[in-house]
Amino acid sequence: MTELDLRELREIRAQRPEVLAEAAARRSRRPSFDGRAKLTIVAADHTARGVLAVRGAPGAMADRADLLRRLQVALSRPGVDGVVATADVLDDLLLLGALEDKLVLGSMNRGGLHRSSFEADDRFTAYDARTLEAMGFDGGKMLCRVDLTDAASAATLEACGRAVTELAQRRMVAMVEPFIAHRAGGPLSNDLGTEAVVRSVTIASGLGAPSVYTWLKLPVVDGMEEVLAATTLPVFLLGGDPDVAPETTYARWASVLSIPGVRGLVVGRTLLYPADGDVAGAVDSAVSLVMDSGR
Repeated sequence: MTELDLRELREIRAQRPEVLAEAAARRSRRPSFDGRAKLTIVAADHTARGVLAVRGAPGAMADRADLLRRLQVALSRPGVDGVVATADVLDDLLLLGALEDKLVLGSMNRGGLHRSSFEADDRFTAYDARTLEAMGFDGGKMLCRVDLTDAASAATLEACGRAVTELAQRRMVAMVEPFIAHRAGGPLSNDLGTEAVVRSVTIASGLGAPSVYTWLKLPVVDGMEEVLAATTLPVFLLGGDPDVAPETTYARWASVLSIPGVRGLVVGRTLLYPADGDVAGAVDSAVSLVMDSGR
């Protein structure tokens, strides 16, 4: 991405916003799976929830031009099938021409801001199903954290269920990312024990109706065979902690990608902000794992 690109994006936003709808109407789309057994999708919706840190650098994701450059590289690599992001990011990528022939999932609920007192209240503050359909995108992604001690989780469950139904009515994918969460005297944290992840899967699988357009985005944890046995829905693996050594991360992905029911990866900071700075190399390594597991 050049300085000229950045100036043009700002000019369009300020003076010619109608160009966005024109770009959306022209965008070349592709079928959800397009004959591929498994998919690699890049996630870039962290910033809208106030998550900007990577490996101890508190503002690593705050530079929008740098983030867009990294996304352009990632989306240009062979075997990358799509992206998950909020409207501010997807609009920029659309205007840059980076979404051609890609699956596009809009992030829907970003209201549970990171480390806030209301973090369990994951309100839908971004895309809705109607807008996603109007943009010609393929579906929506929602975070569904359930804190059994926080009444706000009831509203989150209701909103997620409604969103799944509204997307299914349009034959659009609903990607649900569920967790059992708790505070334990500090910030909200996700329980990554096998039993808790299994429970989150069973809760998320029952949201909305029909369920045939629902995909699950799940962490890689101990006991993944048990986790995957809890659902027949397509499962995508989330990227995990970017602080972990890449060799360890890739080995864990490889061990799970071959389990029946796993349909690919949805990875963000681990690929966009690799420790060695080589975005293309990190993306290519992930794609290779996904492709090898689908043979």
